[in-house]
Amino acid sequence: MRYFDIGVNLSSEQFAKDRADVVSRARLAGVDNMLLIGSNIQDSQQAIVLANEFSLIASAGIHPHDAKTAEDDYCQIIQNLTEQNTVVAAIGECGLDYNRDFSPRDKQREVFAAQVALANKLNKPLYMHQRDAHHDFLAIVKEAQVPGVVHCFTDSEEALEAYLELGFYIGITGWLCDERRGDTLRKLLPRIPLDKLLFETDAPYLLPRNIKPKPKSRRSEPLHIEYVAKQAAELYQRPLEEVANAAFYNAHKLFGLELA
Repeated sequence: MRYFDIGVNLSSEQFAKDRADVVSRARLAGVDNMLLIGSNIQDSQQAIVLANEFSLIASAGIHPHDAKTAEDDYCQIIQNLTEQNTVVAAIGECGLDYNRDFSPRDKQREVFAAQVALANKLNKPLYMHQRDAHHDFLAIVKEAQVPGVVHCFTDSEEALEAYLELGFYIGITGWLCDERRGDTLRKLLPRIPLDKLLFETDAPYLLPRNIKPKPKSRRSEPLHIEYVAKQAAELYQRPLEEVANAAFYNAHKLFGLELA
């Protein structure tokens, strides 16, 4: 089985002591590639360094939580990072988060809209985040002229249908494996066409709850993506290989990568 984890926070301090081992374990588990998430300028730069070190890909952008601290020339900096580093495969993580409101909502919208425009300019896919902000998010992404993925989708049927109508891919994490919080997502999953499905761990977060025995560290790793895929295959009532291969192909298509 071959997997592509489209969401890994490898720059997290939780991986500071064993990043190389994390990547090695993932590859032994069949994870052929990963996208390392950049959530602000510094984090994007670190993701790029790690992507080059481990022959992976990265995103470059500003998360809504960090919108309030975005420098005046952030779009130019992101553009420079993208043009100077072939490993940058997407613009983001960008979007809106009205759940925590770590940045003022008007600033979130401004920074998100600017990154959508930048992705259009650079012809790069969008790597997007949305929490409790569907209608404002939708108004902005309707301006997108490039493909993208709604990362770590956990929203409503209305939101899912709107994003699929726009042609976006849907990123599914270990949230799917959470019997406490994931009921809505589990019911909606079969509505996601296989040609729009992507898998991600969002490691070190969202440890799948169907892992037995659970890791002592309680830290999610890219190697755990198989548990997300297994849960999805059960809900689709399709063979694991079919579901995993679809997501693997979709990731290559979205990020413009050749299948080996």
